[in-house]
Amino acid sequence: MTGATGRWAAVLVGVAVAMLTTPAVAAERVVVGSKGFTEGIILGEVLAAAARHAGLEAVHRAGLGGTQIVFQALERGEIDCYVEYSGTLTAEILRDERIASADELTRALAQRGIVAGPELGFDNTYGLAMRRDLAERLGLRSIGDLSARAADPEVAELKFGFSDEFVQRADGWPAVQSAYGLRQVPRVLDHALAYRGLDAGSLHVTDLYATDPEPRLHDLVLLTDDRHAFREYRAVVLHRAFLAERAPQFVQGLAGLAETIDGARMAALNAEVRLEGRSEAAAAADFLRGDLGWDVAAAPADGARRLAGDLLRATGQHLLLVFVSLLAAIVVGVPAGILAERRPVLGRWILGLVGIIQTIPSMAVLVFMVPLLGLGWKPAALALFLYSLLPVVRGTASGLAAIPAQLREAALALGLTPGERLRLVELPMASRSILAGIKTAAVINVGTATIGGLIGAGGYGEAILSGIRLADPGRLMQGAVPAALLALGLQGMFDLLERWLVPAGLRPPRG
Repeated sequence: MTGATGRWAAVLVGVAVAMLTTPAVAAERVVVGSKGFTEGIILGEVLAAAARHAGLEAVHRAGLGGTQIVFQALERGEIDCYVEYSGTLTAEILRDERIASADELTRALAQRGIVAGPELGFDNTYGLAMRRDLAERLGLRSIGDLSARAADPEVAELKFGFSDEFVQRADGWPAVQSAYGLRQVPRVLDHALAYRGLDAGSLHVTDLYATDPEPRLHDLVLLTDDRHAFREYRAVVLHRAFLAERAPQFVQGLAGLAETIDGARMAALNAEVRLEGRSEAAAAADFLRGDLGWDVAAAPADGARRLAGDLLRATGQHLLLVFVSLLAAIVVGVPAGILAERRPVLGRWILGLVGIIQTIPSMAVLVFMVPLLGLGWKPAALALFLYSLLPVVRGTASGLAAIPAQLREAALALGLTPGERLRLVELPMASRSILAGIKTAAVINVGTATIGGLIGAGGYGEAILSGIRLADPGRLMQGAVPAALLALGLQGMFDLLERWLVPAGLRPPRG
């Protein structure tokens, strides 16, 4: 068993060295980023198509999560460009610098090696919305009406539900509370799920964007911002300053996108994806061909071949995350479990530490890793490694602790050295418990790895997050079903390994 561990360690080190030393971005490529919502991904596809139109290779790292994650990726050079909003820049990203003019914004971005490119032409400001029938029944036309009638029992019982970013950002719910004096405690939920809550009546007021298409579908009314709590959010292309030298044709081509998309057109593009089920790439390609007359290739249609290709790619990415993190957990966790059993006082500290790690929310661990390791599979794999430690360490320690004392004494009487006792007696005796811990870690990893889709790690999480964002059960199942099947497959694989590695006398009786 120790020899097998050594071989796995060598494989792990080789894989890690190869991946860590591979350049993240080739000089001839333009790497486009986008936030984890439909409009951002559509605009990311527009930028990627613009790069290809300029004769460059383009990579779109779509749905990278929230504002700070994507902007920091741009600062670090992990992506070359993405679309941001003017209000977000001044009120959220650079809020500590108190930007008061366009010149100050330009200087602040330049200090970070970033240039504000062309504005695309629309203002995607925030708003609060309700179902039209409810707003008319209660006589609510503005956010000020919510404030003025706060003591009205029917108004006081209204349930508010907002996206996490809207609640946390200074230019979101805090700005509304400051301007209107509202004291409701909102539920925090995914933006796409809020519309379902409005339809079901479990939610009455939610945040939306000016270019959201859902108000038409769900018959919502936008409450007037009569005290002007929300600022302008003009869509603007941000790109790395050195891109003007590395890909001047792309930067010049971006000028052709200036003022080409008004609010109605952006809402229509969002509707094509979110309400009609088209892909973001198809909507972007049609816009560039039809509205701007650009000679860009049409996005490939959804079909069995594309689905199979996406599934194969996602499976490879998911397996990479699961097995790299699991192998690292075995290499670290088994020796840690041995040490925990050999040194009880130290063992309590070891088990306590890995137990604490297990209680930290996976999203928090992932976000903490991104500034350290950047986007992609590396922070996701490290987070999964940390979550794998507890079952591996505990399985090893408990398996060794359960070995009868007389067997240890017999091994000692035979004159075996400590290393020989561990290799020939103790590890084989504890192998069933160790494998159980490793199997538990593997199954946990399969499920937890889906959050890697938030930071560009790929895997089944991309389809799951896309399905949630678009309220598309079919797309969600494209990620959820393979993940479940992979977990079952790993369980079966470990059952076979148990028959090979665990001595026959220690296996449970069959059927």
